[in-house]
Amino acid sequence: MRPCSPPGSVVFIVIISRIIEGSGSGADEVLPPTIQKLMKGYNKYLRPFFGNGPVTVGMSLDIASIDTISEINMDYTATIFLRQRWTDERLCFDGNKSLSLDGRLVELLWVPDTFIVDSKKSFLHDITVENRLIRIFPNGTVLYALRITTTVACSMDLTKYPMDKQTCTLQLESWGYNVKDVVFYWTRGNQSVSGLDTLQLAQYTLEDYYTSESEAVYETGNYPKLIFHFQLRRSILYFILETYVPSSALVVLSWVSFWISQSSVPARICIGVTTVLTMTTLMMGARTSLPNANCFIKAIDVYLGICFSFIFGALIEYAVAHFCTLHQPNAANAYMYGQEMQEREDEMNGIVTSIGSSAALRARKREEILSRAGSTSSPTPSDNKEEKPSSSSSQPQSGCSKSISVARRIVCFLNCCRVENPHYIDNYSRLTFPLSFIFINLLYWTYYLYF
Repeated sequence: MRPCSPPGSVVFIVIISRIIEGSGSGADEVLPPTIQKLMKGYNKYLRPFFGNGPVTVGMSLDIASIDTISEINMDYTATIFLRQRWTDERLCFDGNKSLSLDGRLVELLWVPDTFIVDSKKSFLHDITVENRLIRIFPNGTVLYALRITTTVACSMDLTKYPMDKQTCTLQLESWGYNVKDVVFYWTRGNQSVSGLDTLQLAQYTLEDYYTSESEAVYETGNYPKLIFHFQLRRSILYFILETYVPSSALVVLSWVSFWISQSSVPARICIGVTTVLTMTTLMMGARTSLPNANCFIKAIDVYLGICFSFIFGALIEYAVAHFCTLHQPNAANAYMYGQEMQEREDEMNGIVTSIGSSAALRARKREEILSRAGSTSSPTPSDNKEEKPSSSSSQPQSGCSKSISVARRIVCFLNCCRVENPHYIDNYSRLTFPLSFIFINLLYWTYYLYF
């Protein structure tokens, strides 16, 4: 390690001025031989401790702001203060005070080739001058700070949107120096990142953050990597007021048609069609802030689909009720219609019963004829042969009884499906629609909030 030069801070300023002027331009300038010897061997293209082990670079971050978090592009834009510290044994001097130099002098010094992984675009602020800071300590430690605005990719899982949590990272790597040349570390662990306690975000709340150290493995070797993880939770209040409450109100509005008379066709059709069209517009507006080519089925899509199904179901309910009303003689005489249907049912049962009784009557007459013939003559082998068909005649009778039972079951099933009074459909809907919607809402919110 090169020994420190005896001159103080004033002498070091002269050293920097000689660096700017160049080694050849200061021939006429009178400088102490010790200073000339100190700066003669400095080369910004060689890292500190070249050939004597890696140089350690400590880093810290100050998050000034996180401007935007885009679900469409899946990235975030942040303004950060990046601070790097390392020791350059060639820049040590005697004294007890650090020197703050012009940021433009960084072009004459060796600095780490740090870059931001997954950065889409970045820029260094340069108003009024480039926002750089160079500070050199007597032991050769260099503090290099930058003010950067960067847009970094962040992979997002939107299946629970807008009740989702997103974990994004900010990764720092060395571009050309591997782990044998440069070692990165966080200067104070998790405390190396500051500014998050006062950070205000539009739709998110910062839940947790931590730092880690790793190595990036590439074909050309292993490179040092520092990772800053932060977890964001989306604020759902905006979406409740913007999407969930209006969609639920539309569902409740579609139920108003259950209390309107079925004879008021324009009123019920107007409510049904208006709510369907409004719900469609609401669904399209909710998707404008999301990626069009996103393959995720999001939680908000599920809820809007549920609301649309209930609204459309209310419209179909009136279509079914109105269809049943048109097939009745008079909706006011529903009782008479029920009596008529009961008579038809009895008539149908009588037809089925007559079919069975006629079959039984024919079998009974056949038995009487055979019994009379048997009483007039003694039984012979030929008579015994003729008696065999009488035993087989019970098989058609049993088959007929089976067909009768099947026919009765079909009639009972049709009776269950038949609507005797179309007004009962509205009465049932007034109860089943709200209860079903409440039950599905309980399942929806329980799943997406706790699982």
